[in-house]
Amino acid sequence: MAQTFPDLRIVNGHSVMTSPAGQMKFIISHRFGSIDGGIEEFFGLDEATIRLGLDYGITDRLTVGVGRSSFEKTFDGYAKYAILRQTKDGKMPISLTGLATVAIRSVDLPGEEELNELSAKTFYSYQLLVAKKLTDRLSVQIMPTLVHRNLVLDEDYQNDVFSAGGAARYQVSRTVSLQTEYYYVLPDQISDQFNNSLSFGCDIETKNHVFQLHVSNSQGMIEKFFIGETRGSWEDGEVYFGFNISRDFQLSGRKYK
Repeated sequence: MAQTFPDLRIVNGHSVMTSPAGQMKFIISHRFGSIDGGIEEFFGLDEATIRLGLDYGITDRLTVGVGRSSFEKTFDGYAKYAILRQTKDGKMPISLTGLATVAIRSVDLPGEEELNELSAKTFYSYQLLVAKKLTDRLSVQIMPTLVHRNLVLDEDYQNDVFSAGGAARYQVSRTVSLQTEYYYVLPDQISDQFNNSLSFGCDIETKNHVFQLHVSNSQGMIEKFFIGETRGSWEDGEVYFGFNISRDFQLSGRKYK
């Protein structure tokens, strides 16, 4: 199998990669405030949101995960299955992975009681992740995506949000790579106050850790937020610095000599 991306995530979104069977991954995701706050807000470092996540490889192809974000006090879960895997001999030219997620907002909104029913707080997303390692250094991925929102506060917009995502990774050295990720939301689906998500990242790999440093106009770290509710604007300097730190633990299947 070709190592298309170094980790399960590119920046905010998922890569085609899945965890090996029996491997648990603990992920700390951190996003600071907008850098346009200037020195008074220490360029965003005075503000932060965090997501803590656990991912587990049930098989080499099936990975599941859960997480909790401080952003709107949101719990999330996902399942990801590797349908096709690119092979080094070229017999299979691409990797194809299916992803399904669910998110539940736990904080209540002011207003009528039905706004805070469980069904109104629940959101889903579905993705097909299609990737190809073009060279030893360059990988690309496309991500057709559907985000379903049970509750839409503005009746002019739809419950379903369709998006076309794209990403690329360039391997600078054995342990360092650069990533970019962009999600284009089709017109007339979300409020004009929201923007398309554009992110850039740098990954640093060690034996059991991956350190990912990012800049993005998205502060939320799950599909419901960075696809449907990106508030930041690159043009206006509303950009967030952040990082992911992941640590792998082999819980089963380890061989001892």
